[in-house]
Amino acid sequence: MALRLVTRNLRNRISPKLCSASLLHSHATSFGFKEVREEEKSQMVGKVFSNVASNYDLMNDFMSAGLHRLWKDRLVSKLSPFPGMKHLDVAGGTGDVAFRILESINSIRRRALQDPINDDLQEETRIYVCDINQNMLNVGKNRALERGLGEVKSLVWVQGDAEALSFEDNSMDGYTIAFGIRNVTHIEKVLTEAYRVLKRGGRFLCLELSHVEIPVFKELYDLYSFSVIPRLGEVVAGDRESYQYLVESIRRFPPQEKFASMIADAGFQMVEYENLVGGVVAIHSGLKI
Repeated sequence: MALRLVTRNLRNRISPKLCSASLLHSHATSFGFKEVREEEKSQMVGKVFSNVASNYDLMNDFMSAGLHRLWKDRLVSKLSPFPGMKHLDVAGGTGDVAFRILESINSIRRRALQDPINDDLQEETRIYVCDINQNMLNVGKNRALERGLGEVKSLVWVQGDAEALSFEDNSMDGYTIAFGIRNVTHIEKVLTEAYRVLKRGGRFLCLELSHVEIPVFKELYDLYSFSVIPRLGEVVAGDRESYQYLVESIRRFPPQEKFASMIADAGFQMVEYENLVGGVVAIHSGLKI
């Protein structure tokens, strides 16, 4: 009964904000549950990630009880990396996904027992880590140095905007974006850019916090999200507001089916998604054919 009362009150607090956010006019967008001008959102999101950069991966461990590591492993397994590939990881500043892709490719090389052909392909491998926030990229570069990957040519760090990529058409074998697309101003532009830079046969993969539909689990998840995560942000990272925004941004992100239709509208085929932990996160994928 107590849980039901708490979650009912929580829904009452959330619903009016969602309603007002849904009334956004043409030159406005959402920043969590707030209505802001489009030109303000990127600056506000930039401030959030500048604030959380140094504690970003640590907070991911706390918030997900370490499960984000398994989710990223699952993402990379769906990608099926290969030596010589050109891959773009967007919003990947801390390198968490890129390091996994590189390790997967290196493991193929080790299994090939120093095959000269694989050695040549390894030299051609390029994993571009693209992030709009330089602070996040700096964290990733430092982590690469700690892992002995500071001089690895296969890792390329690029500051860039997911809505206006600097890469050429049909230049990438794969594209990943993990926990990033819900923070952009125009999701459609990001998907269009992803399609543009991928080669024919290239795969788009998106790992994102999503929507839980199981009633009892949804109530518990909402309670945890709005009552626990901001407090964790305050205690661990000294920043409650940024994590309040991150929680709210999840609720503003399109549901799984809607996001899948947006991916298809961008031109991708064979679009599908996999829910993990009952929809707490989802992995969407599509092919450019």
